[in-house]
Amino acid sequence: MFDKLEDILLRYEEVLNELSEQDVLNDQSRYQRLMKEQSDLEPVVEKYKEYKSAKEGIADSLAILEEETDEEMRELAKEELNECKSSVAEIENELRILLLPKDPNDEKNVIVEIRAGAGGDEAALFAADLYRMYCKYAEQHRWKIDTMNSNENGIGGFKEIVFMINGAGAYSKLKYESGVHRVQRIPATESGGRIHTSTATVAIMPEVEEVEVELDMNDCKFDVFRASGNGGQCVNTTDSAVRLTHIPTGIVISCQDEKSQLKNKDKALKVLRARLYELECAKAHDEEAEKRRSQIGTGDRSEKIRTYNYPQGRVTDHRIKLTLHRLDAIINGDLNEVIDNLIAADQAAKLASMNEE
Repeated sequence: MFDKLEDILLRYEEVLNELSEQDVLNDQSRYQRLMKEQSDLEPVVEKYKEYKSAKEGIADSLAILEEETDEEMRELAKEELNECKSSVAEIENELRILLLPKDPNDEKNVIVEIRAGAGGDEAALFAADLYRMYCKYAEQHRWKIDTMNSNENGIGGFKEIVFMINGAGAYSKLKYESGVHRVQRIPATESGGRIHTSTATVAIMPEVEEVEVELDMNDCKFDVFRASGNGGQCVNTTDSAVRLTHIPTGIVISCQDEKSQLKNKDKALKVLRARLYELECAKAHDEEAEKRRSQIGTGDRSEKIRTYNYPQGRVTDHRIKLTLHRLDAIINGDLNEVIDNLIAADQAAKLASMNEE
């Protein structure tokens, strides 16, 4: 590990030197690339410097204990030694986490698909609650929401809604949200006062660039139709909605939220690329199925990941057995504690896997 850290420190210093060169300053593409590399290396370098400083503190304290006869000075040196030893152990763990392989998608925007599952109209209302939850979470991070397609049920719920969250690091935070979300509550549509269990499925996909997925436009069939549902004057009176069918896979995507047929087509292609990328990743991961099961969820849409229990005011994430009695705050977008625990558990699983290897 420390050989790798020394290499990183050396590369960081090389990048800083390159950034000060005039020819780099004149080449914006190279300059931006080096700035990004510096930004990626900096947290590791700063933490490694902390580690080296703590190790020096240990050496200095031991030297004082060997040479010093004054009891007061020796006591101070012992305190310093204990503090530095504690810091070294803590920093070593932090460095291992920083050196874990980065998910190449972490900094990307995400496409979110929420679909009502079992439970009829109540499931659609729950899907709308999840949509608002993610929107409020995105607002806290100053991320932008762009709706791509929606299918309402007429009473404020969504049979399906697809939207993009634009923001640096969106995928790194939201990638653990894929799966089946379950709600237990008395539905607004239920007059008898009985508690029902309903579900909604969430899929989180990184936005994929054109070069990342091979897409033959001859495999794509486009149909246009008149948009339905709520919308502006033009939305309901022109053939602006687009239905995209990917013939080899049978994937069908509809987009109707824009007045422009061209914009709806562009959005449909973005969703298609994301879904094709997801299929490719699923195939690649199949051979590592056992390893994936040992980590924080498989990311499979059929995996039940979380329950929102309204009568008891609790939210339970089944993957990490985390229960929080803060349902109102969480459903209003305060997901930080849940997501932070998922990230920590994922990192712990990856570290354990690396130690086994």
